[in-house]
Amino acid sequence: MNDHDNTICAISTPQGVGGIAVARLSGPDAKRTAESLLRGKNGKKTTLRDHHASVCELYYDDRFIDEVVAIYFAAPHSYTGDDVVELSCHGSLYVQQAILQALIGAGCRLAEAGEYTLRAFRNGRINLSQAEAVADLIDSQSQAAHSLAVSQMRGGYAQELESLRRQLIDTTALLELELDFSDEDVEFASRHRLRDMVNELSDKVTRLVSTFQTGNAFKNGLPVAIVGRPNAGKSSLLNALLSDDRAIVSPIPGTTRDTIEETMTIDGVLFRFIDTAGLRKSDDSVEAIGFERAIKAAQKAKYILYVRDVRVPFDDYAFDDIAYVTDQCDIKNKHLFILHNKCDQPHDSNPPGIIISAKEGIGIDKLKRSLADTAHKDASQNGGVLLTNARHYEAMKRILSALDEVRKGLDVDLTPDLLVIDMRDALYHLGTITGKVTSDEVLSSIFSRFCIGK
Repeated sequence: MNDHDNTICAISTPQGVGGIAVARLSGPDAKRTAESLLRGKNGKKTTLRDHHASVCELYYDDRFIDEVVAIYFAAPHSYTGDDVVELSCHGSLYVQQAILQALIGAGCRLAEAGEYTLRAFRNGRINLSQAEAVADLIDSQSQAAHSLAVSQMRGGYAQELESLRRQLIDTTALLELELDFSDEDVEFASRHRLRDMVNELSDKVTRLVSTFQTGNAFKNGLPVAIVGRPNAGKSSLLNALLSDDRAIVSPIPGTTRDTIEETMTIDGVLFRFIDTAGLRKSDDSVEAIGFERAIKAAQKAKYILYVRDVRVPFDDYAFDDIAYVTDQCDIKNKHLFILHNKCDQPHDSNPPGIIISAKEGIGIDKLKRSLADTAHKDASQNGGVLLTNARHYEAMKRILSALDEVRKGLDVDLTPDLLVIDMRDALYHLGTITGKVTSDEVLSSIFSRFCIGK
């Protein structure tokens, strides 16, 4: 990242033509630079006031460029913590580029990707986990993903991290005190009490780690594998869910040879539906590959829709097939829905599960409600605090490992100076999440995800 003392500029709205666009300046000379280009309707120089909007004309080299609305945010009460000026102009691509050229000509530097949010982090406006949540908020494609990003920015996740940090510090402090009074053989907490404190910390971190699969899936779309025997109606179900003829439907078994993936939002939750090849052993090499990919899709999915023909007696093959799917997948961490398809045709059975007709749309709304209700229930686990970031997940696992070493040390009655090493290691890894001990290389990697202008 470039010099933090420079005044930077960028277009903060998406590239393209629109009603308006916003150019943003941030840095020590933001106000002076903007005022050098702005004039009032009477042709006189404009003086910007903190948190006030001013309608101005923007000139560069005495050439009129556009009429703009300028808003000045004085440090530290701005997004970045520096002086910030936002210029709302007309959305013409020419106007946007002309204003950028004027700002650069007046002394600004073009901002790098994520540099505004990086400055907010460095100025203490937000911590690193909140900065990463800004990127997630920008990328959110559903209400659920949006809610998770907002929680990480300002809600339960930040509180959970602070609570964890406080407990780690308190436990470490007890051991540090014993070091300070080592000559006097003072024990500020019994080994039993320390073990309880470490166990409580481990339980809290373990709960967070266990939410990662769900949290990450919510952020990127919950994967739903549609599996079952050939001609059970899997492709028809995908089409019915999407209300579109996305997959080829044919009475010929084995029509679907590869996975087909489509997304849709149900009750604010983004789902990724994956239609798969039929579960049937075959000498056909292509169909065999499709079978393998179907199982892999089920293994990776959070939800499995097992589709069967309701006209076939339930005990003829379904139990064996379902047992095979559950045996191949870690089913305890997934949700399995048994769907009995083709109920629009004559049948005698009334098996447990959801009765549907993908062809006629019967039961599809019930299935969608069941998926959404289950997803919302998953989202509420651990008090609604879910781990969504892979970097945080790895750091949390390292914290768990450090705490495990402390527990082993307590079991063999290690001295406080050795126990403190692992406690400090746990604090270090938590600091990599909040940004207390993050290197410039990590910062560059994180903020490169952002768009220019944010």
